[in-house]
Amino acid sequence: MRGGQAVADQRPGTGDDKKLFATSYAQLRNLAERELRRFPGMGVSPTTLVHEAYLNLAGRPGVAFEERGKFLGYTARAMRGLLIDFARRQQALKRGAGFEITQLSTTIGQEVADAAELTRLSDALDELARLDPRLAEVVDLKYFCGFSFAEIARVRATSERTVQRDWEKARLLLFRDLEAGD
Repeated sequence: MRGGQAVADQRPGTGDDKKLFATSYAQLRNLAERELRRFPGMGVSPTTLVHEAYLNLAGRPGVAFEERGKFLGYTARAMRGLLIDFARRQQALKRGAGFEITQLSTTIGQEVADAAELTRLSDALDELARLDPRLAEVVDLKYFCGFSFAEIARVRATSERTVQRDWEKARLLLFRDLEAGD
C-alpha cells in the first residue's frame, strides 16, 4: 500500500489474456509439440516453449486479443520466433556451432530442418510480412497453427476461397524468395 491506496498488479498480461491462455493451454502445448517435431534438436521442451511464448506476449504493452484464433496465431508466431532465436544462438561460433556432434538415428527419418534452413524460412516470412501482412498471417495460421482454410476464414472474417487464394500467393512468394537465396 502506498499512501493508503493499493498498488496495482504489475505483472504482465491482462486478466482476459490469462484466461485465454489458460483455456487454450492444451492447444498451445500441441502447437509447441508439433513445432518441436518439425525442428528437432532444439533442446527445449513444449512446456517451456509455451510459457516463453506467453511471457513474450504478456510483456508487450497494448497487446489484447478479442478472438481465440488471433491469440493462437500470434502465439504460434511467438513460438516460431523463439525457435529461430534459439537456432541462431546455436549457430553462433562462441556457442560451438563450428563443431558438429553426430548421432546415429534409430528411427526412420523425417526430413530434419537445420538451423540455417530455419533461419532462411524466418527471413522469407519476415519479408512476406513486410510485403503483405495479410499473406503472412495466412501462412502463420495455416502452417504454424495447423488451421484449416475454413477456420482461417472465420478468424479473418473472409471467404474460404479468398483464404485459399492468399495461401497460394503466399506459397509462391515464399518459394520464389527461398529459391533466390540458394
